[in-house]
Amino acid sequence: MDASMSSHALSGLNFSKSNTADVTRDRSLHACELPRQSSWRSGTTGRTFQNLKLDTSAHNRNLAAKTFCSAEACIHPLSAIESPSHVEEDKVGVLLLNLGGPDTLNDVQPFLYNLFADPDIIRLPRLFRFLQRPLARLISTLRAPKSKEGYASIGGGSPLRKITDEQADALKMALEAKKVAANVYVAMRYWHPFTEEAVQQIKRDKIKKLVVLPLYPQYSISTTGSSVRVLQDLFREDKVLSRLPVAIIQSWYQRGGYVNSMADLIEKELQNFGSPDEVMIFFSAHGVPVSYVRDAGDPYKDQMEDCIYLIMQELKARGINNDHKLAYQSRVGPVQWLKPYTDEVLVELGKNGVKSLLAVPVSFVSEHIETLEEIDMEYKELALESGVENWGRVPALGCTSTFITDLADAVIEALPSAAAMTTDTTVSEPSSFKQNPAGFAIKMLLGSFLAFIVLLVFPAFKNQNV
Repeated sequence: MDASMSSHALSGLNFSKSNTADVTRDRSLHACELPRQSSWRSGTTGRTFQNLKLDTSAHNRNLAAKTFCSAEACIHPLSAIESPSHVEEDKVGVLLLNLGGPDTLNDVQPFLYNLFADPDIIRLPRLFRFLQRPLARLISTLRAPKSKEGYASIGGGSPLRKITDEQADALKMALEAKKVAANVYVAMRYWHPFTEEAVQQIKRDKIKKLVVLPLYPQYSISTTGSSVRVLQDLFREDKVLSRLPVAIIQSWYQRGGYVNSMADLIEKELQNFGSPDEVMIFFSAHGVPVSYVRDAGDPYKDQMEDCIYLIMQELKARGINNDHKLAYQSRVGPVQWLKPYTDEVLVELGKNGVKSLLAVPVSFVSEHIETLEEIDMEYKELALESGVENWGRVPALGCTSTFITDLADAVIEALPSAAAMTTDTTVSEPSSFKQNPAGFAIKMLLGSFLAFIVLLVFPAFKNQNV
């Protein structure tokens, strides 16, 4: 298979930006339908690390090939966490990165703490970084009750781990169908299974070549960037891992398999409306603060707009010329986020006479609280109250066979570009607690007080789900 890859060097890691490629799909292959084989998952505690900067380039809008396969999502039961299956020859590993989510209602507050303790989620000036943990603890404590209500409404916890495990199994089988034996690992950023133990298992398994595949189609500092920082720190600290050839697929929204799979799902859902050609296709993406794009150079906004362009071009090639709109959801706190906001656009569309609307969760490949509760419940209710009469929602890709097969192709294309990390002599900042326990305690107390003041001034931190 011919494929083009462009690489970005980042602190010794090789980043592969996967471009669209001509791919001959085997229509008989549905990864989730094959007999289940084992892949490995982990669990441990998380940590946060310093910022990374990423050079980005414009993405090619041209799709090389178009594959018209019916999208089939499937679910199969998971057994308990397993040891990795035997991988011969090159000992290839694939590490899937995802956000994570609380498994039970008791996990909600610690999950939120891990989230807000990440400096890529709440970006404080260096002078105020001692506020990070106190602020995270206060915000997570105040937001936990409302977030618990959200998770209770979707069954008492996030389904993200189960779905990601299923995607790992499906990817492993899709790779085996392409004659590539690989261990597939799952690493979550803010909840079990955490990144650290997955990395240690990779080391124990003596993996010889690793492809890191974030399950975020578009790159953002707050998603792929944050997880990669964790990996960089772990690899830098380990002499064995620092020599492991690694390729990181930084984004893959522009791949033909992803674009075609999204178009398949949209085309299928449109048929559920009485007048499919009158339906507004409403793309709802997770938002990021404007400062990420404006000040830190986050390419997320550009990539998201490019992604929508590619999907709509594919739909037009199929004779689907519906109007569409992109908006951003899930904003938190008092800062300005990418606009337009999903809730405001829904009200506007209703007032403007839009009667049929198909919601498309474009930045998510798995069902979780932002699709099952925020979109399916909150936004649906808002849309209907605003005048929309016919509502539909495209499901997340999950284990859609064409999607999983294309991820397998992306992994295979990335393997030749894997390169060992260079020795990094950067010294990590020493622990404030170890250097000065009394000073650290004073900072934490002061930080907690100031964080409480912030929450009094900016109560918006309390009022939304994660």
